[in-house]
Amino acid sequence: MKKMKFGKWLGGGLGWAFGGPLGGVLGFALGSMFDSADISVQASAGSDISSPNHAGNFAVSLLVLSAAVMKSDGKTMKSELEYVRKFLHNQFGEEHSKQQIALLKEILTQEIPLRDVCLQIKQYMPHSERLQLVHYLFGISKADGHVHELELQTIHSIATYLGVSFADFNSLKAMYFKDTDSDYKILEIEKSATEDEIKKAYRRMAVKYHPDKVASLGEEVQKAANEKFQKVQQAYENIKKHKGFS
Repeated sequence: MKKMKFGKWLGGGLGWAFGGPLGGVLGFALGSMFDSADISVQASAGSDISSPNHAGNFAVSLLVLSAAVMKSDGKTMKSELEYVRKFLHNQFGEEHSKQQIALLKEILTQEIPLRDVCLQIKQYMPHSERLQLVHYLFGISKADGHVHELELQTIHSIATYLGVSFADFNSLKAMYFKDTDSDYKILEIEKSATEDEIKKAYRRMAVKYHPDKVASLGEEVQKAANEKFQKVQQAYENIKKHKGFS
């Protein structure tokens, strides 16, 4: 069997994630993969493993939290794995995405200390990036066209541990689950909001979800953030049309 080589990605892409609860999850998964002779590691000279903003840290956080959501309903769907694989492929390339998906499959066999992992992520990751993580998790949960209630409960727990407010949680959720109040939930306002309140809410949310806030994480993350930003814009346009103002 051909071994997969985790070199620069392991050396320079995980940063702070190798410590604490995340490090425990990753260490166990990598140890299992070593035992099964599926991987080998090459040293990477000069790698920086200290930067909390490195895209690899986001990817590792995404892998572990994705596994927690995917395990919630007791089964792992092919469509969920494909959703994660597509993001990783676009962000890191074919070789690294294969390595990361192999790691994800190993993480799926573990018990994940969700609260401790999330508190570690919260400590080092900026709020805008944590919002993007929750946004991805909603996408994963809906990848097969059906969202299990246990998955939503897990995402809510993750959001709470990550320090994401209930209003932000509902805003992100409303981008995927539409009802008559979705546009208002996205802007975090009531249907009774005045024209001035609506305009102020739009400006606030446009700043909060602006793609530039996650530019350091790479093109694919910024692209996804732009989709989120566009949903804020669309919600605002829908409300303006419904309320009859410009």
